[in-house]
Amino acid sequence: MNKRITFRSNRGYYSFLVEKKTLTVLTMLFVLTGIFLVISVGVGSTIISPIEAMKTLFGYGFDQHTMIIVDLRLPRVTIAILVGAAMAISGGILQGVIRNPLASPDIIGISGGAAFAAVTFITYFSETLSIKWLPLAAFLGALSISIIIYSLAWKKGVTPIRLVLVGIGISTITSSLTTLMIVLSPYSAASQAYIWLTGSIYGSSWEDVIALLPWLIIFIPLAFICGRSINVQELGDDMARSLGSHVQLHRGILVIISVALAGSAVSIGGAIGFVGLIAPHIARKIVGSSFGSLLPVAALIGSLIVILADTVARTAFLPLDIPAGVFTAGIGAPFFIYLLYRNKNF
Repeated sequence: MNKRITFRSNRGYYSFLVEKKTLTVLTMLFVLTGIFLVISVGVGSTIISPIEAMKTLFGYGFDQHTMIIVDLRLPRVTIAILVGAAMAISGGILQGVIRNPLASPDIIGISGGAAFAAVTFITYFSETLSIKWLPLAAFLGALSISIIIYSLAWKKGVTPIRLVLVGIGISTITSSLTTLMIVLSPYSAASQAYIWLTGSIYGSSWEDVIALLPWLIIFIPLAFICGRSINVQELGDDMARSLGSHVQLHRGILVIISVALAGSAVSIGGAIGFVGLIAPHIARKIVGSSFGSLLPVAALIGSLIVILADTVARTAFLPLDIPAGVFTAGIGAPFFIYLLYRNKNF
């Protein structure tokens, strides 16, 4: 029985295989994402039934429901979906490129670099520059830190555990500098930066969606296209070269894609930790390690994790709105310790 479906253009411009299991899993995850989207926009200080929420989403709801759902809650849920997908894909790429199950943007310091640059932007430039420049600032911060980490970890090559340890050290330094900046900032800027730094999408608007969306439209398809080269790289550099893969070029492109996704996600969603670590591992358990299947499944799982974390965060302790990063860290930190113990002989 054929386990794959072939998609091929009439003129042969493109051709690719999709496993039937992956297609089934993606369909189920799309449905789950839609269900949780409807539930999430309906719960809060004002409860709206799923039926009424769906009517409102399709333009047939009451005016007061339209304001609550379309203007207030839907942008926040949309940001949760986008940020979760970006962080999950970024983490999946890093785990493949570095060949290290402990790798993720927040663990090895990329998110810390993005956070430092984003807090700098919020503190010193938010009143003079548009928020649309925030993802670019975070990307440049993440890229700079990535170069520093890779340079310090290099010693006749880069071993996985050395890269993780250097990344944790650099992440601690950037976290200290970020905290120092917040302490020395004016009260209003410090308060905004502190809430953002804990990983909160509180107050997200359609302007934030518009600022984040172009980055994901460009880099997520690139990740799916270029991610297939990771399958070859996992055979080892020598074997990959013998099969015709331009290892260093592909690796560099993939790292830039990962940094761009992590930096743009952190710039809008804050330092929501461990999504990039957890989601690829769950996806790997479901569909295997082939990156053609792994990345899209991880993206949807990451979206679901952030939607669930944010929904619980803003409804469990009403009228308080807890940052979603608190809940992702509560799950992710024990998971990281488990992975560290399981891979203690790396």
